[in-house]
Amino acid sequence: MPIREIPNEYLTPLKPMPTALKPRGKPNIKIQCLLFDIYGTLFISGSGDISIARQSSQGLEKIGQLLRRFDIDTPAETIIKTFFDTIEAQHQVLKKQGSIYPEVKIDEIWKAVLNLDKWDTARKFALEYELIVNPVYPMPNLKEMLDACKSAKIVMGIISNAQFYTPYLFQWFLGADPEKLSFDSDLTLYSFQHGCAKPSAYLFETARKRLQNRGIAPEKVLYVGNDMLNDIWPASLAGFKTALFAGDARSLRLRQKVPECKGLSADLIITDLKQVRAYL
Repeated sequence: MPIREIPNEYLTPLKPMPTALKPRGKPNIKIQCLLFDIYGTLFISGSGDISIARQSSQGLEKIGQLLRRFDIDTPAETIIKTFFDTIEAQHQVLKKQGSIYPEVKIDEIWKAVLNLDKWDTARKFALEYELIVNPVYPMPNLKEMLDACKSAKIVMGIISNAQFYTPYLFQWFLGADPEKLSFDSDLTLYSFQHGCAKPSAYLFETARKRLQNRGIAPEKVLYVGNDMLNDIWPASLAGFKTALFAGDARSLRLRQKVPECKGLSADLIITDLKQVRAYL
């Protein structure tokens, strides 16, 4: 199986779970750029978030089957514990180097945990493990929303916690890579590529500077995400307008007890991606 090809068994449709929030608000200025989170915003995330998937041990039987297919006879529980311990150890190394919100490369982690010689094998395992603990599916009206943005010639980008397999979601479910769907490669910032994860300000500041170089002011940028801490807080610090995506109860994160989120509110609340079209 090519690494970029999704196994059919992972194509099971998911439906979003309704939340109690209602759409509200509108930007008071013409939006020139839309930036998006991925997990829980553009795609339904079975675990709610890619980072939560890395803290989950669900699907032990399936993980055990996966290990056997890769000729690994170590118990799933042992592998999972080693996996989490290795991530934590790498986080500590990166924190000592100055990273407040460190991010690892998950293929490197699995290569070490499974003591593998080949990168392709590590990546194939990492891909299937992620799809077991964090099944994904497009949010309703994703393709229609992207088509509308493309027709309106809106600049689009991505700021998301992600791993090497994250961009494959677009090919698997929409039949095209992000660039073909009009996401600007210069404004597509994945955590694993930069060694830091949201809510780090670095990813948002990088996008802000690149947009300002194009003559797009921060207040004309709308960032759409499902997490008040990881999305709305750093986007607000960068000067962006913000939209809280409240379309799926699995992934909606209000973070009301987190100090950074006290008194914080998004400029907009949307509950369906089709609502983005009203702000183009």
